[in-house]
Amino acid sequence: MQNTLFISDLHLSNRSPNVTSGFLKFLNYEARYVDALYILGDLFDYWIGDDDPNPLYDDLACFLRQLSIPCHFLHGNRDFLLGKRFACRAGMNLIPNEYVLEIYGQRLLIMHGDTLCTNDIFYQLYRKIVQCRWMKNLFLTIPIYTRKHIASIIRACSKQINNKKKIEIMDVHPQLVTDIMRAYRVSILIHGHTHRPAVHQLEIYGQPAQRLVLGNWHQQGSMVKVSHDDIQLVTFAL
Repeated sequence: MQNTLFISDLHLSNRSPNVTSGFLKFLNYEARYVDALYILGDLFDYWIGDDDPNPLYDDLACFLRQLSIPCHFLHGNRDFLLGKRFACRAGMNLIPNEYVLEIYGQRLLIMHGDTLCTNDIFYQLYRKIVQCRWMKNLFLTIPIYTRKHIASIIRACSKQINNKKKIEIMDVHPQLVTDIMRAYRVSILIHGHTHRPAVHQLEIYGQPAQRLVLGNWHQQGSMVKVSHDDIQLVTFAL
């Protein structure tokens, strides 16, 4: 059966070798005989530039490049600095942060999901600043060791701030979900970011619709599998 897989929020790093191992097994088995793989951001726990010499990144690039299927990547809030240089090494195709697919007779929208969380005003302001072009270009001119130090400070601060936020603030805005699905004329939306795997039943223009939320890979793997006959949110052991 033909199918296409979608994953996000693996947060790969040297601190989580079990997740890395699980991802490599996923590439060798689940992703080997599908039509395509889409990675919807936060493949890495952080990304400070394609020039980072971390051996883990070279190993992962090698595994991804050996895939016999198309692999597509859109940026998350942790790895928005991942560029064409690494994508080329990994054999990945970079796609826009909001991307419409027409596969198996279905029209669906994929995105990371952080832009849907507009109740989190502080995060949206932070995102607007750090992801503007001049700020990214400036950051990439800083020496590697300094970038690593800055990234560690930002992660620590983010963790402290998020621990104090209400859960509702960090979830998607329901009306924005409806608006963006209407704007792109889709009945299926797949995203990650919130780490709250679920299938939400919606109604768009009086017709049934779905929002599928991918889970993170901290305790188990998570993927959405789309085929001619079905669309499923699947969890599996790492």
